[in-house]
Amino acid sequence: QVQLVESGGGLVQAGGSLRLSCAASGRTISSYAMAWLRQAPGKEREFVAAISWSGGNTNYGDSVKGRFTISRDNAKNTVYLQMNSLKPEDTAVYYCAADNGSYYRGKYVYWGQGTQVTVSS
Repeated sequence: QVQLVESGGGLVQAGGSLRLSCAASGRTISSYAMAWLRQAPGKEREFVAAISWSGGNTNYGDSVKGRFTISRDNAKNTVYLQMNSLKPEDTAVYYCAADNGSYYRGKYVYWGQGTQVTVSS
């Protein structure tokens, strides 16, 4: 079993930056692809970014390409999401998830509890 805990969310002005972290415990996540997803009030959950087990492959949602960067440190059992040039429409609860495989498939087996990101205009 893997427990995922997100941190780093908060309130930031438009144009600012935040770095989210997802710390895993229980077992290593080094063999899992990992992903970040988000959900804004009244909207469906949206894919943000994913990274393969080694970090060699990444995928991004169209709305965050060029602004967000996903990375991982398997030695620390942690995944990160660097968010730059934030916009009010990035406001959401951000979730970390472990994918069912070493490369992104969009089939998640473990979820974190989420961290709130609020971007003011």
